[in-house]
Amino acid sequence: MTTAARTARVLLGAFAALTLVHLAALLAGTTTVAHLTKPALMPVLAAYVLAAGAPRLLAGALLFGCGGDTLLQTGDDALFLAGMGSFAAGHVCYLVLLARRGAFPGGLRRSGPLAAVYAAAWLGFVALLWPDLSADLRLPVAAYSLLLTATAFAALRPGPWAALGGLLFLLSDSLLATGLAHWQQPPAAQFWVMLTYTAAQFALADGVRRAYAGRERTRGAGSTRAYGEVRSTTV
Repeated sequence: MTTAARTARVLLGAFAALTLVHLAALLAGTTTVAHLTKPALMPVLAAYVLAAGAPRLLAGALLFGCGGDTLLQTGDDALFLAGMGSFAAGHVCYLVLLARRGAFPGGLRRSGPLAAVYAAAWLGFVALLWPDLSADLRLPVAAYSLLLTATAFAALRPGPWAALGGLLFLLSDSLLATGLAHWQQPPAAQFWVMLTYTAAQFALADGVRRAYAGRERTRGAGSTRAYGEVRSTTV
């Protein structure tokens, strides 16, 4: 095992341990521990994907998630909107990465009916939330949820792991949005939001990382074949 692989394994273990501590703190009502661990989650995951050879833009998506995590837990309305903007920037990073892996436009043409399902789900959910959201949140929530839905749809392209991450992200932020609309929440709502969120970020980021690793292996194999062909013609 290479040094980079060992480092990646250690960082992945650190992310798993930190996630467990954070979720346990939420269940136990230990607010201080929960507030301290939440902003540390995505930087550790970003370090993992970088150590595993992922593009730096993927780490950027996760660090924007850290910005959102930090700002949202302040409880300040203006900072909440800034946190939503930070998450939106993270989704833009994901969309750029997924587009480079062929999610658009060919994937859109091939998956037209499925795209319509995702679009209808977004429209229906926003329509249900709209009357119960405060006026200053309606447009930001609609715009952010559209970006999130686009990410979830694009994540279908790399494979089931990334697709699962996109769906879990939809679930996590849907739970959060219903709280903003003052809908009835399940017991330990914040625990479920963070459980699905951390699982979503890991599955989505690791799915994208694997897609790029597969491309690099394909390129490497192509280069080796090309070299062999050149050698065979020159010997």
